[in-house]
Amino acid sequence: MPEEGVQLTPKSELLTAQEIITLARLFVKEGVEKIRLTGGEPLIRPDVVDIVGQLYKLEGLKTIAVTTNGINLARLLPRLKEAGLNAINISLDTLVPAKFEFIVRRKGFHKVMEGIHKATELGYRPVKVNCVVMRGFNEDELLSFVDFTKDLPLDVRFIEYMPFDGNKWNFKKMVSYKEMLDTIKQRWPELEKLPCEPSSTAKSYKVPHFQGQISFITSMSEHFCGSCNRLRITADGNLKVCLFGNSEVSLRDHLRSGASEEELVQVIGAAVSRKKKQHAGMFNISQMKNRPMILIDPALMSFLLCQDALQNPPNSKQWGPTFSHWITLRTSLPKQMGRALMKNKLTGQLFPLGSHSEQKWCITTGNLQTQLRGCCVFQKDPTSTFDTKCLEASPVDQVSVDCQSKEANLGPEFCTRDLGSCTNIPPASDNYLTHTDEEGRATMVDVGGKSDSRRRAVAGAVVRLGEKAFGLVRQNQVKKGDVLAVAQIAGIQGAKLTSQLIPLCHNIPLNHVEVSLSLDEARYAVVIRSSCQTWGRTGVEMEALTAASLAALTVYDMCKAVTHDIVIEEVKLLSKTGGQRGDFTRV
Repeated sequence: MPEEGVQLTPKSELLTAQEIITLARLFVKEGVEKIRLTGGEPLIRPDVVDIVGQLYKLEGLKTIAVTTNGINLARLLPRLKEAGLNAINISLDTLVPAKFEFIVRRKGFHKVMEGIHKATELGYRPVKVNCVVMRGFNEDELLSFVDFTKDLPLDVRFIEYMPFDGNKWNFKKMVSYKEMLDTIKQRWPELEKLPCEPSSTAKSYKVPHFQGQISFITSMSEHFCGSCNRLRITADGNLKVCLFGNSEVSLRDHLRSGASEEELVQVIGAAVSRKKKQHAGMFNISQMKNRPMILIDPALMSFLLCQDALQNPPNSKQWGPTFSHWITLRTSLPKQMGRALMKNKLTGQLFPLGSHSEQKWCITTGNLQTQLRGCCVFQKDPTSTFDTKCLEASPVDQVSVDCQSKEANLGPEFCTRDLGSCTNIPPASDNYLTHTDEEGRATMVDVGGKSDSRRRAVAGAVVRLGEKAFGLVRQNQVKKGDVLAVAQIAGIQGAKLTSQLIPLCHNIPLNHVEVSLSLDEARYAVVIRSSCQTWGRTGVEMEALTAASLAALTVYDMCKAVTHDIVIEEVKLLSKTGGQRGDFTRV
């Protein structure tokens, strides 16, 4: 659901139940064997059960299907099955309840799950689950969706993100079929490809011994235009011969002007004859005005017709080099950026611990050139007049204090918390700064020699809002929306993107991320706790800290219109387990 909502189409402009049946009868007479009621959301239409019942009576129609968001499915499915419904597709883009609420702008995840289980109980085989995969949003749930098919007769269909007006399509958000397949095969290398019908839009696979299967709808990276046998009629009666085409013919207007059956067949035939052998490609599609068929209007119902006679000759050309070239560029760019970063000159000379002990050194906040999991040490310019600042590196709450070096010291120094004085740092042989090489340059830690282990980290943050903003958050009256729900999603997203935000962090496959937000009325504050888990060779402290930080920043962003007197504090690691350095718990 778009953030700004949707404008409802006047009821007078929608096809009536009788008009739907009239058109359906015409198409079935011409050879259509399958009709799918879709939308929008078809199950909020009051006469949907009656429409299914009338379609069932059409001689020659073999399959009646529904694509639904699933919220009303459990309640209506027994009646729909009795009326003649043969097949079900349920749209579900996440298995995380909070993320679900963020997508659809309402609660209802448990109702969708109830609908899925009701469909399996009533004997639907398979129950198809449609999941649109978007980078940075739900691509981390691919394995969870595959695992969803283990004990249920589902066909989880991963759909490449497609452009329509209003969905703010971005090419970078699209996860290609091959990328998804590679991710899944890393977990289940025994994944088997299943045979499919010539006119199928899906490439199907199955994990051996799983009850269900998975499929990929590759509309963008590997189109199936050459075997497409589908037509779509919108809720207001327009015929679309291609989902990605902006050309529409109003069958409703012809019906209401008294056109005969023969005239309607001629209109439809002319439209189908203009159906191109393939769509314009993802780049051109993203620039077209093409009204959305999924986000169009929750009160609308369109229907999809399938007919072998509509099939184009399978001679469509392949995409060519454009897409694969982009993948190549996308793979090489981070490496180029990494090399460029290593070539950058730091404002202060990076100082390898344990050398040049006759110089005066401090850990400074003046030059933040790269993000390290430890800390950077810079040489103080002897000609500079500014006071070097030292950062405390103890495991307690971090503060910065001013500290001046007055005499030559024997090594690099840290400022102590209480006295503002400096104390010696252990020499380099203790290897505290693991993110620097022998020459003192920033580098990633090589974890190839480490053994895998279970690792978990918990971090926290506190956002002090003040009485007014706190009251609005507690009552869920902030104009931007549900602060706690959005911040929770932001924190989860932040954890997944840590390696993209912090240059020297490894890209870690997280097994679990949890972000919770609670209200502390005594301090008028939102208290944030985040936890991350993985099974791997390096820890997840940074992921947990990023999750807590992003959640805190989101709370600030959503409340800043109320007041700017907001304080984010106590961002800190609370505990960690696993790894060579042992466990840590903040007392």
